[in-house]
Amino acid sequence: MKVSARNLIPGTVKKVTIGMVNAEVVIEAAPGVEIVSVITKESAENMGLKAGAKVHAMVKASSVMVVAD
Repeated sequence: MKVSARNLIPGTVKKVTIGMVNAEVVIEAAPGVEIVSVITKESAENMGLKAGAKVHAMVKASSVMVVAD
């Protein structure tokens, strides 16, 4: 698969919570570093997502905010 996004973060699915319409997917990118994505229930089921699966989080955003104290 080829995509235009360059922010591909490899990780492992830690948890998938299926709701009525959407699914929340928690991806562990590194020990203690999690990325949470909300996708459609249908997509999660079609992809066969479950804990332990190796995936990539693809991030494409028009802006990324940086906050410092």
